[in-house]
Amino acid sequence: MSPEALPPTRRSFLRAGTAAALALAASGCGFATADDPAGRATAQAPIDVKVDGDLVYFNWADFVEPSVFEGFQKEYGVKVVQSNYDSMEGMAAKLNAGNRYDIIFPTAKWAERLAAGGRLRTIDHSRLRGAEAVFGGYGYFADPWYDPRSAHTVPFTMYKTGIGWRRDRLGDLTGSWDDLWNDQAKGKVFVLDDRDEVLGLGALKLGLDLTTGDHGDLARVTDALRSLRPRLRGFSSDSYNNLLNGNADMTQAWSGDMAAMLDQAEDPAVFGFEVAREGAPVNSDCYAIPANAQHPGTAMLFIDYMLRPENVKKNIEYIGYPMPVSGTEDTYAALVEPFPQCVVTADDLAADLFFRNGDAGTERARDAAWTDVKAG
Repeated sequence: MSPEALPPTRRSFLRAGTAAALALAASGCGFATADDPAGRATAQAPIDVKVDGDLVYFNWADFVEPSVFEGFQKEYGVKVVQSNYDSMEGMAAKLNAGNRYDIIFPTAKWAERLAAGGRLRTIDHSRLRGAEAVFGGYGYFADPWYDPRSAHTVPFTMYKTGIGWRRDRLGDLTGSWDDLWNDQAKGKVFVLDDRDEVLGLGALKLGLDLTTGDHGDLARVTDALRSLRPRLRGFSSDSYNNLLNGNADMTQAWSGDMAAMLDQAEDPAVFGFEVAREGAPVNSDCYAIPANAQHPGTAMLFIDYMLRPENVKKNIEYIGYPMPVSGTEDTYAALVEPFPQCVVTADDLAADLFFRNGDAGTERARDAAWTDVKAG
C-alpha cells in the first residue's frame, strides 16, 4: 500500500470547528435542556441487564476490533447497528436532534456536559462483572472530576498528547513543547486541528492553565502560536499519516494514534514520540448510555462484554489506545515498546491535565483565540 493510500488515523476527523462550538455554546452546556421530570426519573432508574433489542452503537469510526463485534453478536443473538461521528460537536448535534443510540463514547469534558444535562442513564457498576478490574485497579476513575463516582460512565480509553517526529530527519528532540519551534523542521510541522489541543500546548509552553479563558493569558498564547506559523505546514489531525508519507517532520499527536502507527511503519526506529516536560494533556473516552436509549439492557451487556480482558487486549492491539482494565497493561506495554511515553501512568492521571468545560464567557474567549490562531 502506498503512503498516499494509507487509511486516515481513527481520530483524524476530529474537529473543534468554531461554528459548531459557537452553535452549541448557545445552549449553555452544549446540549438541549433536559427539564422533563419523567425523563430524569427514567435516566436515574436502574437498568435491567438483559437483551432488550439490537445495539445501536455510535462512536468514532473503526474504534472496536471487528471480531469483538462479531463475538458479541454471536453470543447474545443481536445485531450491532453502527453509526459514526467525526467530532464531539457532531455527536452532540445528533443527540440534540433527537437521534436515539444505545451506547456512545464521549470524552471526559463531553461526558460532564451530558451528565449535567440529564442526558445519560446511570450505570450501576455492581451489575457489571468486569467493573472491579476498572475501578479497583484504576482508582482515578472511581470518582473522576467529570462524573462523580462514575455514576454515568465507564472509562473506555485513556491517552495523552505529545509530539511525534521523524528521527531520520531531526535526530533527538529536547522533550519540550519548544521542539515544535525547531528551525530544522521549518515548513514541515503540523499541529492538531483541534482548538483545545492547540491552545493547550501554547498555554503549557508558557506555564499557564491548560484551559485558561483569561483574555490576557489567551493573548499571550495567541502570540506564541503566531510565532509558530512560519514553521507550520498546517493544522491536521491525521498525525501519523503525515509522518509516514513524509509531509511532516514533526507533528502534535495523540499517543494512541502514534501507537497505531507502529503497525504501518516499515521501520518504527525512524519515528519518535515524546511528551513535553511542561505537561501533557490527558483524556479519556467513556462508555455512556444516553437517557433516551431504546435498548439500555443490551448496552450494559455490551459494556460488560467489552471489559473482558481478552476483548480489551484485542481492542488495545487494534486501535493503539490503552484501556484502564487491570491485567491488560503488559499488552499495551509490548505494543508501544518503541514509544514508551505512550503509556498512561497513574502519575499522568494525577497530574489532572484534562481539558475542562468553561462558562459561556470562557468558551467564547477560547473560540475567538482559536479563530485568531487559525487565521494566522
